[in-house]
Amino acid sequence: MTVYNFCAGPAMLPPDVMKKAQQEFLDWQGLGVSVMEVSHRSKPFLAMVKECEASLRRLMNISDEYEVLFMHGGGRGQFAAVPLNLSEDGLPGVYIENGIWSKGATSEGAKYLEAQGIDIRNDVDGKFSITPVSEWTLPEAASFIHYCPNETIDGIEIFDVPSHPTAPIVADMSSNILSREINVNDFDLIYAGAQKNIGPSGLCIVIIKKTLLARKGLVKPSILDYALEAQQGSMYNTPPTFAWYLAAEVFKYLESIGGVKEMEARNREKAQILYDYIDQSDFYSNKVAVHCRSLMNVPFWLKDDALNEAFLSQAEQAGLVALEGHRIVGGMRASIYNAMPIEGVQALVAFMEQFAKENS
Repeated sequence: MTVYNFCAGPAMLPPDVMKKAQQEFLDWQGLGVSVMEVSHRSKPFLAMVKECEASLRRLMNISDEYEVLFMHGGGRGQFAAVPLNLSEDGLPGVYIENGIWSKGATSEGAKYLEAQGIDIRNDVDGKFSITPVSEWTLPEAASFIHYCPNETIDGIEIFDVPSHPTAPIVADMSSNILSREINVNDFDLIYAGAQKNIGPSGLCIVIIKKTLLARKGLVKPSILDYALEAQQGSMYNTPPTFAWYLAAEVFKYLESIGGVKEMEARNREKAQILYDYIDQSDFYSNKVAVHCRSLMNVPFWLKDDALNEAFLSQAEQAGLVALEGHRIVGGMRASIYNAMPIEGVQALVAFMEQFAKENS
């Protein structure tokens, strides 16, 4: 039986990448040892690191105006790193709030500077919705504007990019990086925990304009210092070597299938199949307005919560795992990141249809 893993993170990785990692686990590049067992400063590892960054730059069309860092601490580490590095002249950090994770960033930022939260969520005709980017009211002066384009728990995605005449635009792309094409030049800093579309947890990608590295910011731990990490080639501290290796393999895989453009086409098709089925059903519902529905995380609810346990149990027996919604919002959630094949979504829809027939 084929198992399809809909976990929100750590999420499934491309099977081709996992098979290659399995083959190389004990003997990487003919060295007779695992990539986890070689020095991070050895020539083979440094060559892999160089190609990994080059591959990511090609996938996202990242110019030389940006530094690419491979850091510890995941997205939550960046909740602290952003204000510590970018705080300027006592100006507030502005946080756009459209869900749980963006609010978490506000709370963490408030430990270090004045954090100004702007809630853009609202209800329209009984659906969760967000205020369009064009209608956001941003202060004239700020240390930075922070937002989370995709909220995994709430299933809300922001597709337009905000702008500001002076404040850097910072985006937490932990759950949607490499899922659709973006113009990196629209951003000043992008960060992304690896465990959704890149690799295992423990690694965090930071893409930052080199001009921002000159900011003094606040007193900060060296491990969160962007300028220091850039100077040290992301190796101020021993990096998570296996996670870095797997990220490099995922980037190679994405390039081999046609890059982010091809990945976006697949993601849009997967999401459309699932949303179309939910919308025509009177047994399931999605509570997010169409214009801001996530391509990566699809929350849905059964008409009777008493059926939730049976749904999850039978889904697991059918090879459809990790569909339980987040404890904060309940219901179900299908996370359909890059590695989820269209066959997985089709299998889920077929199961949902059969379950609805048997329980209506």
